[in-house]
Amino acid sequence: MNKPKSDSTLNTEGWKTINWRQVERYVFKLQKRIYAASRCGDIKRVRKLQKTLMRSWSNRALAVRRVTQDNQGKKTAGVDGIKSLSPAARLDLVKCLFINGKSKPTRRIWIPKPGKTELRPLSIPTIFDRALQAVVKATLEPEWEARFEPSSYGFRPGRSCHDAIKHIKNCIVSKSKFVLDADISQCFDRIDQEALLLKLNMNGSVRRQIKAWLKSGVIDSGKFAATTAGTPQGGVISPLLASIALHGLESLINQEFPVNSAGKIRGAKSKFGGEISRVTCIRYADDFVVLNESLAVIKRCEELIKDWLKGIGLELKPEKTRIAHTLYPHLSEDGKPGFDFLGHHIQQIKVGKYRDNKNSQGKKLGFITLITPSKKAIEAHKYEMKSIITKHRSRSQAELIKDLNPIIRGWTSYYRVSDAGTTGDFSRLDRITYLRLRRWAKRQTGSINLGHQKYWHTIGDNHWVFTTRSENNPLRLLTHIEFHSSVNDYVKVRGDKSPFDGDLIYWSLRLSKHPEMPTTKAKLLKLQKGKCAWCNLHFQEGDVLEIDHIKPISCGGKKEWQNLQLLHRHCHDDKTANDGSLKSHIDKMETH
Repeated sequence: MNKPKSDSTLNTEGWKTINWRQVERYVFKLQKRIYAASRCGDIKRVRKLQKTLMRSWSNRALAVRRVTQDNQGKKTAGVDGIKSLSPAARLDLVKCLFINGKSKPTRRIWIPKPGKTELRPLSIPTIFDRALQAVVKATLEPEWEARFEPSSYGFRPGRSCHDAIKHIKNCIVSKSKFVLDADISQCFDRIDQEALLLKLNMNGSVRRQIKAWLKSGVIDSGKFAATTAGTPQGGVISPLLASIALHGLESLINQEFPVNSAGKIRGAKSKFGGEISRVTCIRYADDFVVLNESLAVIKRCEELIKDWLKGIGLELKPEKTRIAHTLYPHLSEDGKPGFDFLGHHIQQIKVGKYRDNKNSQGKKLGFITLITPSKKAIEAHKYEMKSIITKHRSRSQAELIKDLNPIIRGWTSYYRVSDAGTTGDFSRLDRITYLRLRRWAKRQTGSINLGHQKYWHTIGDNHWVFTTRSENNPLRLLTHIEFHSSVNDYVKVRGDKSPFDGDLIYWSLRLSKHPEMPTTKAKLLKLQKGKCAWCNLHFQEGDVLEIDHIKPISCGGKKEWQNLQLLHRHCHDDKTANDGSLKSHIDKMETH
């Protein structure tokens, strides 16, 4: 497709003929310029570039594609009842996707919280509003990525829970500290909308449009309710707005406790006694921790944060806020050492000289730092595994393995960069899984001996493997311990880096090392040097990746990974939709 001279000109060609490589490069080029201008503090230039990107045809087309094809929630309908769009309808949506200062109410649905019985409300906008929110988000995100604090990890591209956990590990690995473990009460539902709009510092039609989304109201069970506070969860732009509302927490603490060139708090010797290291504030969405070696400093931080949150209509949740110590139980408010953060339990324990660690000066510490899955996370995982095995009482072994493997793979991938393998948590879960499968096998065969003979086999050097007998393609149950890694193997993202800084090699290679990236996809990412095999663009955070056969199996291709390639989801759809393109691409790959 030939792009018009003006990117805002409506494109009249079909959806499947769009040159997505050209579209993405144009949008990303403008986003890089917005990021660079924001880093320099040139607000006038930022606003000018944002207007250009806002009315860009490429940005609108990309927003529609992400909302209707890439996003996981694309099949969830809003109040308009529309779940999906045809290619022609997507192109029509691009043509009419302009800011109008209006918004339809959102549709309220309830989903269970992970590991809990209570439900979480989600507000689902219409497809038009979702696409328009994606357009606005693409223009606002580069500006705020240049301004966000380095210790903020939630709802940001290129950052994850593992980065926050690794930051905590780096902070306490050589010194025990007090910690303010805090949680903001009903953060998304109670944010002051006027304070948020003031912090956005946007004028004109964009401000009116964001205000319309915030005050659009919700329809729950056919009843309309107005929204006078908060940012509705479920919208495309809502996570970004929540991050903007909470921006400034780290700066507040740094202003109260400035540090000298040696990294020590200025004036701390006279105020709190002795030299005290800098205060560390690590935030992921509405959960945050403040770490320091002085209890007085931590208490002062708690007072500051409470006053600061009142300015945006928020407050700390008393039952989930506590001051603890990472090593000594008697220094914690509730007598329990350590704290839970993002499903992990972080604690230091005393050890003897044979397990002792040393600091950078070679001095023995007398303790080690352990990061393990929290008790709540382990119990929730055990309950989920038990429910699946119970549900498959009368089903085949293959069906049971197919349902268990994704649960095991997902849970252990999240905790693979912890000390769960070292402390025995993974082994204990494997033992519990075996005992439950043993009971399942006895129910199937009537005898545990027959159950062992029928369902457990030897594969290579591995004995007692729960697997099917099929010789061609046997199904094997995954174990938790085989995913074990170490928190020391994970490299935290650099605080000054952003996906909009243009360092595509850094971000694409980092994507291949993400602990939750499946092994096959990670291997293909490294082989392809972080690029899509179809459009040759670098993969970025948030892209949906699809594994594709270079030569289809129907055309004589093999199932081995050497015949695999990694594509964007939309590239995979384009490749399989057009037979002519498929054949030419196969010929091109075979010549290489």
